[in-house]
Amino acid sequence: MTKILFICHGNICRSPMAENIMRHLCQEAGVEDSFEIASAAVSTEEIGNDIYPPAKRVLTAHGIPFSSRAARQITKADFDTYDYIICADRSNIRIMEYRFGDAVLNESHAQVSMMMEWVGEKRDVSDPWYTGDFETAYQDIDVSCKAIIQSLAK
Repeated sequence: MTKILFICHGNICRSPMAENIMRHLCQEAGVEDSFEIASAAVSTEEIGNDIYPPAKRVLTAHGIPFSSRAARQITKADFDTYDYIICADRSNIRIMEYRFGDAVLNESHAQVSMMMEWVGEKRDVSDPWYTGDFETAYQDIDVSCKAIIQSLAK
């Protein structure tokens, strides 16, 4: 089983969107038993909070099921639990480097990457918390999740 942890700043917008989009795509592809998917934050700001309502609205508009959940912060143990830690933006990686040190990121079991790297782009997934553009974030996450499945579901 391949274990994937999606990361964003607060774990209420991009990473739970990615978690739910990925679960839905895996189910559609019939590979849901091959993946364990979760999400977490680098910050403590939203710990315990559910998915942000505008993120829920964009998931609903695209037919992506989700359930209530509580935001959580990434832990050092996650680097040994997950095969892939996939970040929404560069600041997520910088914060993890600060909290855990380069050694954890470079010597851990998990492969750390940026979400858009999976589609060959070196850019962040725009943060809809600041832009209000949840549709663009959804499109970036959707195309990335499709590329991740294509790459890993072999």
